[in-house]
Amino acid sequence: MITSNQNSKLQLVRALLGRPKERREAQAFVIEGIRLIEEAVTAGWRFQFVLFSDGLSERGQDLIKVLIAHRIDVDEVAGDLLQKLSDTETPQGILAVLEFTNLQIPASPNFILVPDQIRDPGNLGTLIRTAAAAGVQAIFLPDETADAFAPKVVRAGMGAHFRVPIHALTWDQIRESTKDLQVYLADTDGQSCWETDLSKPLALIVGSEAEGASEEGRKLATQKISIPMAGNVESLNAGVAGSVVMFEVVRQRSKPVG
Repeated sequence: MITSNQNSKLQLVRALLGRPKERREAQAFVIEGIRLIEEAVTAGWRFQFVLFSDGLSERGQDLIKVLIAHRIDVDEVAGDLLQKLSDTETPQGILAVLEFTNLQIPASPNFILVPDQIRDPGNLGTLIRTAAAAGVQAIFLPDETADAFAPKVVRAGMGAHFRVPIHALTWDQIRESTKDLQVYLADTDGQSCWETDLSKPLALIVGSEAEGASEEGRKLATQKISIPMAGNVESLNAGVAGSVVMFEVVRQRSKPVG
């Protein structure tokens, strides 16, 4: 049992919950809660270790047994040491440190998402979660976008991080990786997405609500598309707007029923 606040595992968790630089250098990140850890086990991600405290639910106790059966390093933490580390308002008493896993991008992808200047963790997590649900094959993150493996982004992604490749790339790398695709920019003054052919291989750039897409993102785009809206609403937040357009792609690519 871990009883010291200066334990090396607790120190690592504190560092990883902090700055992106620490996560990049350690090639690791933290996940909290029973569901996310279950998702990581199911997806076969590599664990460095798991920490838990007394008072776990029955489901949490069953999860500990599964982790031990998978020969994952599991330690109990005494007292409220783990609760003090938690990034959540209502911690469940369990967290894990995972190693970064580079999920493979298909050789000829036909659906790429580029969140551009998305700095809000909730919006980025929503986009990642929707991308996984919509069949996006890879997410490319330019420098101006938040760290996808920050605690709040991972939590908002609800396990999507384990199912879709997420790569931090320069704009030159993004340009090279999307050279065979149509590149659409979600923008308020673009052509209606209902009237745009989104059935062909494409990359979708979604800019922030406050600033829109970066200059590099605008240069890369071959066409701007918009979401028709009623009333006096000028825009949606990035998470919602990106989700609407991604599922319009899904709708257009789906075969008619009957």
